[in-house]
Amino acid sequence: MRLGVLDIGSNTVHLLLVDAHPGARPVAFASHKRPLSLIQYQDESGAITEEGQRELIDFVSEAADFARRHHAEDFLAFCTSAIRESANGPFVLDRVMTETGVTLMELSGEQEAAVTYFAVRRWFGWSAKNIMNLDIGGGSMELTIGWDALPAAAYSVPLGAGRLTRDFLPDDPPSPRDVKDLRKYIKSTLKEPVAVLKEYEKPKLVAATSKTFRSLARICGAAPSAEGPYVKRLLRLEDLKLWTRRLEAMTVEDRALLPGVSEVRAPQVLAGALSAEIAMEMLGLEQVRICPWALREGILLQRFDHLMAESGQSLNVPGHLGSNLPLGREPHVPGTPHSVASAAQQH
Repeated sequence: MRLGVLDIGSNTVHLLLVDAHPGARPVAFASHKRPLSLIQYQDESGAITEEGQRELIDFVSEAADFARRHHAEDFLAFCTSAIRESANGPFVLDRVMTETGVTLMELSGEQEAAVTYFAVRRWFGWSAKNIMNLDIGGGSMELTIGWDALPAAAYSVPLGAGRLTRDFLPDDPPSPRDVKDLRKYIKSTLKEPVAVLKEYEKPKLVAATSKTFRSLARICGAAPSAEGPYVKRLLRLEDLKLWTRRLEAMTVEDRALLPGVSEVRAPQVLAGALSAEIAMEMLGLEQVRICPWALREGILLQRFDHLMAESGQSLNVPGHLGSNLPLGREPHVPGTPHSVASAAQQH
């Protein structure tokens, strides 16, 4: 079966098509994406501008057409904090549906955290025992911990790399005062979730997901993505602290020359490094292990599980899962965990 998932993030809009059948791991078939920082298209009131809406609608139409042309049998489209926290989010979602026919499912911060954790659990398996996961997107940061398929506790806080860069680091390179103010804000925002997460048993595995963490690990010496997803990649706090200080002194142009950092991500890699460093320090983590699966994969895996259950097929029978489904059908999304603690306050 070919499934497609369209991820409307804060930094990029990304369509991923994968092939899967019962009992097998999903295999990527095609990927189609475009840099689109919706945070940068917000006006002073926090609403997504007409230009930003037009860019979004154009890509959603393009992605839906791409999925049709490549014979996707199921298509999911979701959005996270960039639209969720915009002043005109409901209007934008309605307009996308009206002009493209695609329904964008709006994930809450806690759902985003839970589904990402779900993917991490699938990647590392039950032998990992209790897992903590950290994820830094463009608009928010998610922190989770748990033993089961879904986390026991999940937090979503407004510490995304794009958001923090826009709100706290206007200069290039940033002033020491702005960096100091940002550090203070990150620490105060993380105070509550860190206190709750530290009440749980110490995790056997601490993972990190997202492009921000992958870039930071690469800067600090981890293997490049070209070596494949099965290479063990670690991000050590000691190395991260050193590189955060270096990033503070660099211009955006200099950062773009670092391994694993694109021109699009270069402006916000410092804010991402500060969030990662402070979170690891406050949680008492010496290192995190980079997981190649995150939110998109979690959505796909959960959807495939749901379709397989609906079809009644056994795990040892490969093949298609019933009839084709219309583009834009809303997926079944796992609910938030029973003991979710929310810290999704807006800055």
